[in-house]
Amino acid sequence: MFEWLGDNWWALWLTVFLAFAVVEMLTLDLFFIMLGGGALAALVADFAGADLWLQIVAFCVVSLLMIALVRPVALRHLRKGPADQRTNVDRLIGEPALVMQPVSVTGGLVKIGGDVWSARSTDGVLEPGTRVVVTRIDGATAVVASSAQENQH
Repeated sequence: MFEWLGDNWWALWLTVFLAFAVVEMLTLDLFFIMLGGGALAALVADFAGADLWLQIVAFCVVSLLMIALVRPVALRHLRKGPADQRTNVDRLIGEPALVMQPVSVTGGLVKIGGDVWSARSTDGVLEPGTRVVVTRIDGATAVVASSAQENQH
């Protein structure tokens, strides 16, 4: 087995690359995929006939270069876009809503966009037809405040 591995370092580099790819899929921080790029460089060096020491150098140099040069650019592109471009329920914070059923500190219903949400009030009972603003989301409940109170903050 070890004799075969000594003649076929490409198998080790391919295994290392796949292991880094799996770890990257679990962590999603764009670090291990850069190490995987170094493993691919070592794999190419092996196919080109390089000695083991040169394959290791290729792995180290390419990994370091990718971490130092490629990762920061990739992270910037992932975070690209307006700061107020939020996803999921975070995008609802600050949105206007319309009270559908009386909303108190214990519950009620509001319409946010086209969806009806359970809601709680931060400032007493809000009557149906009142315009409110979503201040936060707690689970599946929108916490709202009257628009007048929100404008005073």
